[in-house]
Amino acid sequence: MTPSETALWRAVRANRFKGLRFRRRHPFGPFVLDFYCDGAKLAVEVDGGVHQHDDQMIRDAARDAWVAQRGVRTLRLPARLVLENIDAALGMISAELGWRGPGYPFG
Repeated sequence: MTPSETALWRAVRANRFKGLRFRRRHPFGPFVLDFYCDGAKLAVEVDGGVHQHDDQMIRDAARDAWVAQRGVRTLRLPARLVLENIDAALGMISAELGWRGPGYPFG
């Protein structure tokens, strides 16, 4: 795993998101998802600088569409955000999970 993926994995494991479990490096069809929560049907991808290139953006969009056709949402987090502001990254995951109650974003 990259340093940003390692940082997010540690934070996700510590947070537990109200009992929802995430898996890392989860095989999904022809792809491997950085993080996957089956209970929420949510994939979380940590994108480094290479994902800013046009050809990679096209591949990412096709991948996201393929995953979405199978009922899974994809949340893409910039690697820089994960490394510089892990609380914001966790907040984005919480928001994607639809949590807005007491203690938001960490439930």
